[in-house]
Amino acid sequence: MKSLVFTMMALVVLAPSLDAYAQLGKGDSPFERNFGDVKFLDAYFGTLDQKIEVTPGDKNVPLTVVFANVGSQDITGIKGQLLLPLGFSSSDGKGALIFADSNSESLAGKHFSLTFFVNLDKGVPVQQFPATVKVDYTRLRESGQRNAFFDFDFKVTGESILNLKAGNPFLTSLKNNEVTIQITNTGTAPLSNVKVVLQNTQTSVSATANPITNVESVVFDQNEWDIGTIDAKSSKKFTFSVYVPENVKTETLHTPLQVSYFNAHGDKIDDTRTVDFYINGLIDAKIYDIKVIELSGTQTIIGDIINEGNINALFAFVTLEPLEGSNIKKVTQFIDELETDSPVPFNIPVEFDGEPKYGDHTIKVTVRYKDDLRVEHLVSEIATINLKDLTAKPEPTAADFAPGIIGLAIAGIAGVIIYKKIKKRKQAQSESS
Repeated sequence: MKSLVFTMMALVVLAPSLDAYAQLGKGDSPFERNFGDVKFLDAYFGTLDQKIEVTPGDKNVPLTVVFANVGSQDITGIKGQLLLPLGFSSSDGKGALIFADSNSESLAGKHFSLTFFVNLDKGVPVQQFPATVKVDYTRLRESGQRNAFFDFDFKVTGESILNLKAGNPFLTSLKNNEVTIQITNTGTAPLSNVKVVLQNTQTSVSATANPITNVESVVFDQNEWDIGTIDAKSSKKFTFSVYVPENVKTETLHTPLQVSYFNAHGDKIDDTRTVDFYINGLIDAKIYDIKVIELSGTQTIIGDIINEGNINALFAFVTLEPLEGSNIKKVTQFIDELETDSPVPFNIPVEFDGEPKYGDHTIKVTVRYKDDLRVEHLVSEIATINLKDLTAKPEPTAADFAPGIIGLAIAGIAGVIIYKKIKKRKQAQSESS
């Protein structure tokens, strides 16, 4: 009787536990917790210390999987095996298993990583992919091997490739030059939040003992540009003005630009690039005082060429060209350099193509020269000149007869005086006889 009462009391006490056990299922316990020693943290291309961007077709690139030892004991003998989808293979060749060894132990509460080396097929898209990793390890002071499996996602990021170049790499001194810089992303991943900062004498350049740039010699109207996002296989431009003083000429201007952006991993990248410009000296040629003079019986067109720049013009020629029906013969002369310190005169004897035509003629004088880059330039001036017929005899005028008249008058006067003297002499002789 006592045993029956005890059994009934036991059933009453254990009934809730039996009900909970029925809900959990066979073999489970409300006090059981499934704690593992290893926990997955992250997976990315690169090493533990440095993430890298990869693009389809890359070979032997590191894929790092990061774990944490969340157990209460240190673990050792850490090895991993990686299962990837189609399009990825071991760096040892297709069909080979993808293994990695940690070659160290992981202390309790610390993280560790496994780095696998893989190949990417060229047809792999830039996107996220699933993968599975198996981790084998052994607890210290414990025999036997444990393992854990983790499903995770990783991303083929693509690769961002930055290039900078000047739209026109030539500047001219003594001028305010409009400059365009093209920033290009030739890669397969975007460049995000791109900013460009000029490194001038107020920043990093002045801090160097021997600066490799002469950017402090010129004047920029801006020093910072917000470019934004540059998508893969695209480019953007930014512009600014540069004034080059007179003393900076025939040299290269090294312009350091710091470019900051976020790559496909979201990491901020700071990169310094130098854009080079060649500074031309200024040649400012002008033609003055075109006119006609008579030189050794020939009418000659003369004038002056003045170079108001800061560098000599090379291999200069002057060409006389008729306009508006003029039949003056086209002539070209070599006048050598156009110096900056004095005018260069030219004189071209007039020759006609056919019968001479006199009077007004419209002509064009063109000066052709080259700068120090051997680029040819032209400057022209149009003028109207008057040509005379030097062979025609002028009509006689009263002034032309004046010398003869004056001579005759003098001779007449002299004759009268002589006649009177002779007459007086004869009278004196007759009176004395």
